[in-house]
Amino acid sequence: MSEDTGAHPRIRSYVLRAGRVGSGQARALAEVGPRCLLPFQPQVLDLDAVFGRVASESSPVPHVLEIGFGMGEGLAETATAHPDTDFLGVEVHTPGVGALLKQIGERGLTNVRVIQHDAVEVLERMIAPDSLAGVRVFFPDPWHKKRHHKRRLIQPPLVALLASRLAPGGFMHLATDWQDYAEQMLAVLSAEPLLANTGTDFVPRPDTRPLTKFEQRGIRLGHGVWDLVFRRV
Repeated sequence: MSEDTGAHPRIRSYVLRAGRVGSGQARALAEVGPRCLLPFQPQVLDLDAVFGRVASESSPVPHVLEIGFGMGEGLAETATAHPDTDFLGVEVHTPGVGALLKQIGERGLTNVRVIQHDAVEVLERMIAPDSLAGVRVFFPDPWHKKRHHKRRLIQPPLVALLASRLAPGGFMHLATDWQDYAEQMLAVLSAEPLLANTGTDFVPRPDTRPLTKFEQRGIRLGHGVWDLVFRRV
């Protein structure tokens, strides 16, 4: 995350790792990137124009934001299954961006756009209030050491910002395989006055969140996964 203009720097919730960009990912960055990779800019996006849709008040196109899509397999699968929804993915790691762009090209997807930038600045500068049908944050870095918990993405200021960008009735879907982080997420989302839980606490995995290879491996090893789905009131 970028630094504030005040005396204290904003705490980063991620570390930029020097991952290897494969030849297929590099090709996708060069060939698919110009069509689907949006530059960060400090002005609000016209999402219908970005996706080339002609929407009407009676038939609006839903826009869903996914933060930290990893290697993009889940987002690509969801976008394939829901062609009438537009998906905006935000990710800082170049190999993941390249991998998703490769999937977009191979699947012929027209309903996915990508921004390679800090999600907080994207939300603050590029996403209008009350404009999103949904927000997805799956398996964010758990920062499992207690002294690093302050770096976790899901904190009250970000959740308030996310909630403000949701349209009334819009959803916020989070998932993690770390129980203590799941409990923190539940507490933070429950304390946000713009959000209401759709379950008692956690919910079964919705069909709109495909199982990734990472998650399947965890399940085989006996790891738990916790999903939360809240709605904007």
